[in-house]
Amino acid sequence: MAVPRASAPRPPHGGPAPYAGPLACGAVTASPHRLPEPGWRPDQATVAAANLTAFMAECGQHGYPALHRWSVDAPGEFWGAVIERLGVVLRTPYRTVLDLAVGVERPRWLPEALLNIVESCFTADPDRVAVVHSRAGALHRVTYGELRGAVHGAATGLGRIGVGEGDRVAIAMPMTLESVVAYLAVVVTGAAVVSIADSFAAEEITARLRIGRADLVITQDRTTRGGRHLPMFDKVAAAGAERAVVVDTGAGIELRPGDRWWSDLLDDETPFSPAIGDPDRISNVLFSSGTTGDPKAIPWTHLTPIKAAMDGHLHHDIHPEDVVAWPTNLGWMMGPWLIYATLVNGATMALHDDAPTGRAFADFVMNAGVTVLGVVPSLVASWRAAGTLDGVDWSGVRLFSSTGEASNPDDMAWLMDLAGGRPVIEYCGGTEIGGGYIAGTVLHDAIPAAFSTPSLGWDLRIVDEHGIPADEGEVFLVPPSIGMSVELLNGDHHLVYYRDVPLADVPLRRHGDHMQRLEGGYYRALGRIDDTMNLGGIKVGSAELERVVGSVEGIAEVAAVAVPPPGGGPSRLVIFAVPTLGTEPDPLAWQKAMQVAIGAELNPLFRIDRVVPVDLLPRTASAKVIRRHLRHLITD
Repeated sequence: MAVPRASAPRPPHGGPAPYAGPLACGAVTASPHRLPEPGWRPDQATVAAANLTAFMAECGQHGYPALHRWSVDAPGEFWGAVIERLGVVLRTPYRTVLDLAVGVERPRWLPEALLNIVESCFTADPDRVAVVHSRAGALHRVTYGELRGAVHGAATGLGRIGVGEGDRVAIAMPMTLESVVAYLAVVVTGAAVVSIADSFAAEEITARLRIGRADLVITQDRTTRGGRHLPMFDKVAAAGAERAVVVDTGAGIELRPGDRWWSDLLDDETPFSPAIGDPDRISNVLFSSGTTGDPKAIPWTHLTPIKAAMDGHLHHDIHPEDVVAWPTNLGWMMGPWLIYATLVNGATMALHDDAPTGRAFADFVMNAGVTVLGVVPSLVASWRAAGTLDGVDWSGVRLFSSTGEASNPDDMAWLMDLAGGRPVIEYCGGTEIGGGYIAGTVLHDAIPAAFSTPSLGWDLRIVDEHGIPADEGEVFLVPPSIGMSVELLNGDHHLVYYRDVPLADVPLRRHGDHMQRLEGGYYRALGRIDDTMNLGGIKVGSAELERVVGSVEGIAEVAAVAVPPPGGGPSRLVIFAVPTLGTEPDPLAWQKAMQVAIGAELNPLFRIDRVVPVDLLPRTASAKVIRRHLRHLITD
């Protein structure tokens, strides 16, 4: 099925025209949804100082629409320019940027080049601050020179215990200075990190060690969250880890025979030579959320960080003087993303040593001088509902970014206002593409909870359930791009991403998000396509329902799930609701108010079966709601 092209509309105001994405390459079957008012508009100073503005001038591209079109039509030229601008360190140059001899499913990037991506993390002035981190209420700063010395010392220590090229080393600990050093040290040896979230139970750790083939785990004795000490080493031991290197935080534990303390591993004297090799070597094994069965094991190569760094540079406008904070961990792709997007761009990474839900994190953002702050939408909702940020001065924050879930427009408008009028860069992608496929920029108006453009280097299609181009439906990506996975370690990559995709004028790659096109080339995420529910013969996304019912007074967070009744028949809509602090749950009153809101804003045929109050919503390590756990509360 050929997909006709249409011209991109101009925005209803002055300034840069946002790229229309699939409006420029996909059929429009109905009028796009109405565009909400911007929460922020770029001024002349922002546009003049933007990395994008300089990059367009360097590449001879006049305006963002032309830049994006070029990045899609000439990916080799685009990524070559990105590699040069980022200063990616290559020990041996490539003969060409992109080789498609075996097709778009298995592109070869930078053939014949040799590198170790960690070297690209240390091109900044050695005296510049690389990391600012909190520990026991105090701030500590580490320069690029100090961080590089720590990484090379840890790599030497790992080499002494037998870690080398081709090995796999798991890291199961919070996002701390030690975990960053450990991550880079493993990669610089030529080994690969197996990423494991510190929140996982022992059996989940066991599965990831097995799939990732890691026999050594770097961890710590315990984690601390909200004043509570939680065992970490005990979980790793119970998971069956053969060997462990343990960071001592003062828990007073005893190690097993063969385990080592992190401090004993470090070596400050012996220089370390990075392992140089092919760009396609695996540097990191990450996992999907694993909602059913084993999680998908997705390998990152030494090229994937280039995608993360590009997104940080051009979409998040990260400059060397920026301080970047993103509450995350290495078990979620945003942990490695934060390392590369910050360090390759010569900026400062800000790490907080506790949960981001309380006032301590808000104060850390101020005291550390954070200028770029990443969030998860549910975190913003909880801050707003609990009044956590009342009286906080976040005027130093230059921009926010939001990913991990579909955003709520009201929450994002509130966040923009909180910092005195700052943009939120909506950012959506996945582990299997090394970053985002749709995002925003500082050259576009920031519409609360809306994306302004497909990411540079990516094009996309939206199709309905019949595979027909539409303004709302499932997203498919147009390969290739640096960062795009070409294999799964425990699955059939072609089956997962390419088999039975809709016919189009270009090859398509399955991604699975449910997306809605707005006017002016903007988009809104409606969650995963498998979170779409059929209510009375009409399909609706859980995110859209949650946006409407979550506005009811007295409710902090909601999750909408469709529960099939025993014996079959139409699904029942059940809303799980977390009350705001100090609010007494009133499920009947909530249901009545929610039903009125649904009837007014969505469809009166969507009937709520019941509202279930809960203290909190079950979430994965990446803060996504685990809907199967909620369904079990009803069906068990």
